Amino acid sequence: MKDARLRIQSLLAALILLSLTAFGAKAQDTGAEFLSDLHNFRINNYLALDSFYAFSASGDTEALNRIVGSINVSNDAMNSVIASTSGVLSEQQVESLNQEFDEFKDLMRGNINEVRESGYPDLRLMADLANNALELNELATELYGVAQEASGTRSDARIESARSAAVVMAQMMARYSARTHSAVAQTFQGSSDEVSLDQQALQFDNLLERLRASNPTNELKTSIDDVSSKWQFIRGSYINYNENNVSFVIDRYSKGIIRGLTTTIELLEGNA
Repeated sequence: MKDARLRIQSLLAALILLSLTAFGAKAQDTGAEFLSDLHNFRINNYLALDSFYAFSASGDTEALNRIVGSINVSNDAMNSVIASTSGVLSEQQVESLNQEFDEFKDLMRGNINEVRESGYPDLRLMADLANNALELNELATELYGVAQEASGTRSDARIESARSAAVVMAQMMARYSARTHSAVAQTFQGSSDEVSLDQQALQFDNLLERLRASNPTNELKTSIDDVSSKWQFIRGSYINYNENNVSFVIDRYSKGIIRGLTTTIELLEGNA
């Protein structure tokens, strides 16, 4: 018990340092690198949120490990955006995103401490975290579009489809995790006017179809086929999200889909 408590304290200390420390961020020279960092930022914020919902129900150290790991990646991406020399966003735009991210980390820390101290989450704090995560990623998505236009970078349409699909999947996964791990999950999924999970599933269908319709070959085809196979396995759970489903399977396959889309993006970038 003592060892577990010390382990959690060291992980929380790492999370605190993420707010204060840069991670040797590279200074980007291209709009394409800037867009890649913003994409990774969006994905890993949702991965951190997904892991927090699991942690809130169990206090599991492995879940806390995943939170810290995901925020670590987001922090790296944010520092790269700050250090960028590409000039595709103004200092004010970058600072607004960084401030929103700092609030996300502060709320995450506060929620983790609440679970540690009382053994269960504070509903108000948890709702604040979910709403902040929604606002943070809406801002990141808005700035992604601004950066794309300002950079004049004509991204491969397939890369954009794969990135959009990964963001949709990460958001669905986090929202499903909220439903799984809380008896009042609707409080923790952000704004009430968000698109429902079944509608998001249809969005994912369309994005995946765009990738499949591009006639991929070789490794790219294998990667997209793997994503499609995993999606077909859990698609019904997202469409019929009010039914009882095996949540850990959905979470595992959703993460597998995100990894597969990451591989797809890397292959497409390599062929660009």
